Amino acid sequence: MKNLLTLRQSKTESMTGSKARSKTGVRSGVVLAAVALALAGCGTTAGASPDDADGAAEPAGQSVTLADGWVKAADSGMSAAFGELTNAGPDDVTVVSATTEASSMLELHETVENESGEMIMREIEGGFVIPAGETVTLAPGGSHIMLMDLTDPLEAGEEATFTLTFADDSTFEFTAPVKDYSGANENYVGGDAEMDMGDADSGADSGADRMGTDD
Repeated sequence: MKNLLTLRQSKTESMTGSKARSKTGVRSGVVLAAVALALAGCGTTAGASPDDADGAAEPAGQSVTLADGWVKAADSGMSAAFGELTNAGPDDVTVVSATTEASSMLELHETVENESGEMIMREIEGGFVIPAGETVTLAPGGSHIMLMDLTDPLEAGEEATFTLTFADDSTFEFTAPVKDYSGANENYVGGDAEMDMGDADSGADSGADRMGTDD
């Protein structure tokens, strides 16, 4: 009888141990699954796209704005567009080209002094770089968007729409009013051409534009 009780007790303990190990294994599996889910969740932020997780940069065209834009009035030939381009993004952006229905040919220009001390306009190599969080001013006597061949007269009071293209192929569109202005008469030097933008003026104010810029 004693041996029989001992055998039954041994079987009971064995079954109890098996159940305990089984429950422990289940709990361990649940814990491991929860840890795996938590680690997977750390890979991306809730609601974020894979591009966001990889730190993909915002298109340049979405981070740039233009303030105080205006275009120089002209009957024909050449004109220019000005304003303040601000980059609110975390990375530098580069304007590589511009288009408008007002002109069949546009260039991004800078104004520099030549060896003779004359101020000349020339195409800026690589385009306008707008540093992150900063503003680049396009103004008479400085950098500007040059309209090389007007399709129609630009008359004061009208508006002209431009599209800027950035190095990442994104774009930004803005519309600016046309204003009379007697300045911005620097010579343009490009290839074999040399032109004076002042030759394209029509009805210019005497000495200053309507934004208060001195000649």
